Amino acid sequence: MLLSESDHAAVTVAVAKAELSTDGEIVTIVARRSDAYHDVALHWAVLAMLLALAFLAWQPGIIEWLHARFTNSWTETASPTWYLTAALILITIKFLGVRLLLSIEGLRMALTPGATKSRRVQRKAMQLFRTGAEKRTKASTGVLLYLSLAEHRAEIIADESIHSKVAPDVWGAAMAALLSRVKQGQPGPGMADAVAQIGVVLAEHFPRSEGDTNELPDRLIEL
Repeated sequence: MLLSESDHAAVTVAVAKAELSTDGEIVTIVARRSDAYHDVALHWAVLAMLLALAFLAWQPGIIEWLHARFTNSWTETASPTWYLTAALILITIKFLGVRLLLSIEGLRMALTPGATKSRRVQRKAMQLFRTGAEKRTKASTGVLLYLSLAEHRAEIIADESIHSKVAPDVWGAAMAALLSRVKQGQPGPGMADAVAQIGVVLAEHFPRSEGDTNELPDRLIEL
């Protein structure tokens, strides 16, 4: 489990409490990461290969040194075939070395640009919202709170009825409450605090009506 049983219980209680005063439905999801970023590792490996090739073009003496080490340089001169073969071997080693090094997830995550992480987290959150919350309630009042731990990023996505009345910046207090706790290594309490803030916004714009039922699960979902 990414979060402890007590964290799960705290988030579930927070969702149930928040929904007591609103017709809105809150879905909470936490994921270890939103993407593997293998394409980013490939991009770095290709860049390393091209830089190695550019370096060989700038300093061809390396190829000549290798030729002198492996052949009789007094009687043989380096042919174009030798140059091309040596360059191919060197850039292949460079490519495979970087690709193997970036198979380490922590290093791969560290070398992934922040903008790329943000886009992938947002895309994953949108996919989950469309699957588990969008138009799943009678009045289209579902809200997804999504936390991706490896990227240290979160998203709040609201259903059509809510989005039409609540500006995106209104969720700022909920995001701040969540991310401040995540930075302290407390994702569970952070999710619970964010849910409480979301509940305040929903209660203001969508107060609970008579006969309202619980249409979406209150429990925290782990991916």
